[in-house]
Parts: sequence; structure tokens; C-alpha cells
Amino acid sequence: MQSIRLTLLIVPAFLLSASPLLAQEKPRVSPHETVSATVGDAKITIVYGRPYTKDPKSGEKRKIWGGLVPFGKVWRMGADEATLFTTDKEVSIGGTAVAAGSYSLYLWPEEGSAKLIVNKQTGQWGTKYDENQDLVRINLTKQTLEKPVDQFTIVVDKTMADGVLKLMWENVQYSASIAVKR
Repeated sequence: MQSIRLTLLIVPAFLLSASPLLAQEKPRVSPHETVSATVGDAKITIVYGRPYTKDPKSGEKRKIWGGLVPFGKVWRMGADEATLFTTDKEVSIGGTAVAAGSYSLYLWPEEGSAKLIVNKQTGQWGTKYDENQDLVRINLTKQTLEKPVDQFTIVVDKTMADGVLKLMWENVQYSASIAVKR
């Protein structure tokens, strides 16, 4: 009888102590990359997951835009954790001011356009999006790429004095100018 009581106490205690471990996010599936760039005198860093066009389980090619990444919904802009954008100076992205600091980046893709979402919340899993934390939404320019990109890629290309933020995957590129706020 005493062993049954002990079991009835130990099992619930074990389950309660294990529940935080069970609630943790899934392990990373995609490789991650850190992009570092200097635009004007601003140091910019972007940390993000780089999913492939091919499904990691089946190896089958996936339709990205309007498929894996649905139109009219927020996308984490990569894989796993939310994409982290850090700047040590105030910058202008697509003509919109973004103060120095760290932010999460999301994307709102549409059939013919997209918006970059700069969100004040950081450190969360990419699917834990809180619209109330949005700092700004920035219109991006959409272009069709001549050669498809197999792995989601973010770059900051330098121009004469400023730069261009580019998001590329499948046969699409979204971009916006990026400059030090003057």
C-alpha cells in the first residue's frame, strides 16, 4: 500500500518536472548563417536559418512562394528562430527609419509584392509572431531572378555610399535600399 502511495506521488512529480523539457521548440532543421555588413558607418548583422527548396525529409522539390511560404500570411523569413537584425546606428530601410538596436524580421508576401516587417520582439521561435510588437512594415521591390536560388539567402550588397537588402529564394528576389539615417 505504501509503495502505491509513493508511486502516486513520484509519477506526477516526474511528469511536472519533465514538462518544460517537452515544451521546448523543435531542433533546428536548416543550416544557419550570419550576414555582417557595413553600410555608411553602421554595422549591420543578420542571423537567420537557410531552408532549402527541397523538403529535408523527402528530398522532393517544393513550391516556395504561394506554397511553402503562403501569400497573405506572415512568414518567419527563414527557418527555426525568428531572423535577427541588429544595427548599431539608426538606418533607413526602403526610406523608413529603424533606430539602432536588435529586431526580428518577418515577411508578408503577396502575389506581386511583399512587406518587410521589423518587429521589436527578439529571441523567439520564428512562428511566435506578435503583431503588436511591429515597429514598421516596409514595401519591398519584387524581381524575377534569371537563375533560381535553391537555399533561402539574405545579403546586403554595398552601393556607392549605402546598400541594398536582398532576400532571394526560388526564382524571386525582394529588395529595399538600406542607408545610414542622416
